[in-house]
Amino acid sequence: MSSRRKIGAGSRREIGRRRHGKIGVGGRGHDKTARGKRGQGPQRPAASETHDNPAAEKRAAGRLAADGRAAGNPAPEKLAARNSATGRAVSDILAADKARALALFPVSRETEKRLDRFIDALLRWQRRLNLVAPSTLPVLWTRHVADSLQLPPLAPKARTWVDLGSGGGFPGIVIACALADEPAARVHLVESNNKKAAFLREAVRAAAIPATVHAMRAEKFGESCAESVDAVTARALAPLKTLCDQAFPFIARGAVALFPKGQDVDAELTEAAKYWRVEATKVPSKTSPEGSIVVIHGLEAR
Repeated sequence: MSSRRKIGAGSRREIGRRRHGKIGVGGRGHDKTARGKRGQGPQRPAASETHDNPAAEKRAAGRLAADGRAAGNPAPEKLAARNSATGRAVSDILAADKARALALFPVSRETEKRLDRFIDALLRWQRRLNLVAPSTLPVLWTRHVADSLQLPPLAPKARTWVDLGSGGGFPGIVIACALADEPAARVHLVESNNKKAAFLREAVRAAAIPATVHAMRAEKFGESCAESVDAVTARALAPLKTLCDQAFPFIARGAVALFPKGQDVDAELTEAAKYWRVEATKVPSKTSPEGSIVVIHGLEAR
């Protein structure tokens, strides 16, 4: 008689699973639990755990920036589920950044509400359209809003503004929010990208501000605008020489130009001076130690 032991069907299946690594030391139930944990991915901290926790805040800020990069991203229901898990952390980050910005540039309660509605619209549209650099979303208020709020005090009597290349609404929509209670205030938002122009129209509607969107190139608007303009601005649009080309029609008729610039401002002024006689001053930025605002009062072609 053979000494081999008969193996039942159930035993064969078990041996097969062991050979292929499908059963852990603890058996089938143990393995299923382990697989379940692996499938869940890294566990995120509860929203409350990010309060006064710099590491957790950094992780939440990273998720906020990641959301901003996802223009055309996860399905809405997945995004909603993820946002519900980190919503409070993200909200806390934005609220703290907003408090810092408005401490630097205080505004009225009405202006604050207008800014809130604008930022809400921007965050919605940012998911499908790149309006600002995703890495700057956690510092949206200090990096973009406050940077824009420092312009109106440099032209306190200006009521009609032109913002060239408005893009995500900085500084044009922020200026319109700040001037909305002033009689006869008007901001012209010039943007050649049709998708961004559509966002600007929605932001103007949501914030209920005195602004008009012009879906055209800056040069074309300069040629066609017959309205008297008090101030012209552009932020992160082009080198200073190009901005002088685009803003000249307004400056020639008495407008002041305000162009926020970074650490290369002197090189840009030198280059612009090859083509233009520029009557300008540099005002140190209150939001960036290496930045400044170039204020141009006069411009003449060489």
